Amino acid sequence: MKLVLTEEQQALRAAVRDLLTDRAASAQVRAAMESESGVDRDLWTRLGRDLDVLGLVVPEEYGGAGAGHVERAVVQEELGRAVVPTPFLASAVLATDALLALDDEEARRALLPRMVSGELIATVAVAEPGSPWGPGTTTATAAGDGWTLDGTKTPVVAGDLADVFLVVATTPEGPAWFRVEAADVERATLNTLDPTRRLARIVLRGAPARRLEAADPAGALERVADLATIALAAEQLGGLQRVLEMATDYAKVRVQFGRAIGSYQAVKHGLADVHSDWELGLSALRYAAWAADEAPDEVPVAAALVATFFGPAYFKAAEACVQYHGGIGYTWEHDAHLYYKRAKSTELLFGAPGRDRARLADRLGV
Repeated sequence: MKLVLTEEQQALRAAVRDLLTDRAASAQVRAAMESESGVDRDLWTRLGRDLDVLGLVVPEEYGGAGAGHVERAVVQEELGRAVVPTPFLASAVLATDALLALDDEEARRALLPRMVSGELIATVAVAEPGSPWGPGTTTATAAGDGWTLDGTKTPVVAGDLADVFLVVATTPEGPAWFRVEAADVERATLNTLDPTRRLARIVLRGAPARRLEAADPAGALERVADLATIALAAEQLGGLQRVLEMATDYAKVRVQFGRAIGSYQAVKHGLADVHSDWELGLSALRYAAWAADEAPDEVPVAAALVATFFGPAYFKAAEACVQYHGGIGYTWEHDAHLYYKRAKSTELLFGAPGRDRARLADRLGV
């Protein structure tokens, strides 16, 4: 097991951070999230064309980099650190992992090269109210040589941007995966807490669909869920580190009663607690990403572990950051609220924390 990044992985981090420093500063993030699309399309193109990071886990035969989940986690950390509004989680994580987990060679060759370049955005439509990772009540009906889908999926990450949806629906034989084109769904952007990550509701009314080959559709869904959880944890780690830096820097310069607030014991202890969470989380995330590459049997427990840890830890850190900034931390002009909202939204994105704890206990046999 390797918990320390190699020189190549550190160079990848530096390259991504340099690009985001140039293209995703605070003003640019705010402009992107307030734009019609909610993302910076030029930055998305540069992530694919210039840095080639949209296909890190994709084999070279499909146009990818042939790297691994550790490298993708490095990129996710940097994106989370800057709260960048991009469809990375949807297209480079969820949809990519789904295509690689399924057995549909035709779909992989048709979609992955365009997803890797950034030309095409894909996402996974699985969640329904009360069913974050199940097929729910969406049904698939055979229609001639194809299928039609009926149901509602919400929330769908980047569902308002996606060109292609990979949908999980119920057939008479059980759950199955389907490819649906954006033109064949009704979609609406949801009004959510986090302005840096848009979610959508998609409605399928007899939507034409192509069934994707899958020897074990439920097993593929479980793997996609675990890998997405690890990728999201990397994003949370990056955000946690950034709010710790913001709070620490402010505590050094904010003077109250003639002293920097960082000199007060309550502030020092609070920041030390957040730093401890960052250290613990870093080790857990490195292990989980390593397992995704090298020890697939360990992924279920590793994914449940980081899900259980990072949701509360990141939100606690973001909450402390707002508190230590005092009145200014509550204003729209300060970035602390962006991290606070991202922290809460990621804590709940794939299900409530109680679900994560139950999954971890179940997978440990407790």
